[in-house]
Order: sequence, then structure tokens, then C-alpha cells
Amino acid sequence: MKFSASSRLRSFKYAFSGLRTLLLHEHNSRIHLTAALLAVLMGILLHISPLEWTVLVGIIALVIITEILNSALEALADHVSPQFSPVIKMVKDYGAAAVLIASIASGIIGFIIFLPKLLRLL
Repeated sequence: MKFSASSRLRSFKYAFSGLRTLLLHEHNSRIHLTAALLAVLMGILLHISPLEWTVLVGIIALVIITEILNSALEALADHVSPQFSPVIKMVKDYGAAAVLIASIASGIIGFIIFLPKLLRLL
């Protein structure tokens, strides 16, 4: 397939459409986005270092990416097998577990970055 600027722009349109759909239909994605925005605001207010910003942005991306992939997996699983299936349940549970692990890691990283700075303010 030949490169064209218009096809590249269309791919961005599809990606932003996916983000919009995710935020409109997946409650947990709005929770993750809110937490990410709060973490960024805290980073600004507490003047975190460039290395801390790198870690913070990376973990925010990880949580959002796992949420996107889990939502895509669940939508596909529901389409393929609308009726209950133990295998589909297992696949969906694995996806949810991935989001859980990323979220726990983000909480731990948040404490490591922000707690010392908050304690110094007391």
C-alpha cells in the first residue's frame, strides 16, 4: 500500500474515534482518565523531576492502554459469543486482571513519587 498523507490523517481520525467511543461507553476508562489528570495536576503542583514525569507518563499510558485492550477484548468476546461461555469468561477475566495489575502498579508508583513530596509539605 502506497503512503499518502490523507490515509495517515484518516488513521488518526479512527484512533480519536476509538478514544471517544471508549470514554463514552466504558465507565472505568473515565475513572482512569480522571486519575491520570489528577496525577498530572499533582505532578505540576509538586514540581516532580523529569525522571518522575517519565515514570508517571509511562504508567498512565500503561493503564490506559490496558483499559483500551481489555475493552476491545470484551467487545469482541461479547460479539463472538453473546451467550455465556466459560472460555470467554476466562478470557475476559484475564483482560480485567491486566487492568487491575496496571492500576495497582500505578497506585504504588504514585505513592513512591508523591508521598515524600506531600509529607514535606506537612
